[in-house]
Amino acid sequence: MGIEQKYASDVETILSYRYDNGEDYWTTADHKLLKGAPYTTLESVLYLLELGVPSDDELMKNVAELIFSNWKEDGRIKISSTGGIYPCHTALAVNVLCHMCYFDDDRVKKSFAYFLNTQQEDGGWKCNKYSFGRGKETKYSTPYTTLVVLDLFRYSLDFNNDARLNKAVDFLLEHWIIRKPISPCHYGIGTLFMQIEYPFRSYNLFYYVYVLSFYDRAKKDSHFLEALKALELKMVNEEILVERVVPKLAKLNFCKKGKTSELATKRYREILQNIVDL
Repeated sequence: MGIEQKYASDVETILSYRYDNGEDYWTTADHKLLKGAPYTTLESVLYLLELGVPSDDELMKNVAELIFSNWKEDGRIKISSTGGIYPCHTALAVNVLCHMCYFDDDRVKKSFAYFLNTQQEDGGWKCNKYSFGRGKETKYSTPYTTLVVLDLFRYSLDFNNDARLNKAVDFLLEHWIIRKPISPCHYGIGTLFMQIEYPFRSYNLFYYVYVLSFYDRAKKDSHFLEALKALELKMVNEEILVERVVPKLAKLNFCKKGKTSELATKRYREILQNIVDL
């Protein structure tokens, strides 16, 4: 997919922020990959891909090398020169690489192995950073991290026949029942979750349904179908209406708050195609 003329200005806007953190490609001198939200290295690349910029574009290849420069031999990716390396950090970075078609790279395959080796008993992945204390809700894995991990694993070989990934799907489907904030990061299914956010950059209904639609384990599950129905009830004339977007993305035409989005609707149609393919 190439860049449509009506989205050319969006690409220009995103590129206009590329030096704002001190270095090229939306990063800092010490290569922080999530500095300056929503125009971070990892997020900006996903916006450009959504708008049709090819992953083999020279700029995109340079960003991939920047991400790989933070890759560790155990498969993790350090997104900041300071602090620890949490599963969510690696998940976000590897997910971008997979979207950029590096899923066959040996380093990414090591990252796949890292996730399979660190899966929690409940099926998800957990960031052990207890910012809200250590209440009983923190025994659970982190829903958003688990969703991102499932997003990246759909690029792996035979992902629909892996019992470990099915267990991760079950964990997210269970959260549709639990709903309350769980994990050390307190992700819940409430008012904000139910608002359609686009582009995908947080734990919300649209991203939840989109990722799960790739997994056979979810497609006929009653909880998934309830979530899909909830999404469809929010549509206008069979198009996705963007209900929530970060204010700094307000200049972009492809994701206007309160407007239907052609590109978001294409993602919805992918969901429908995924279900038909079962």
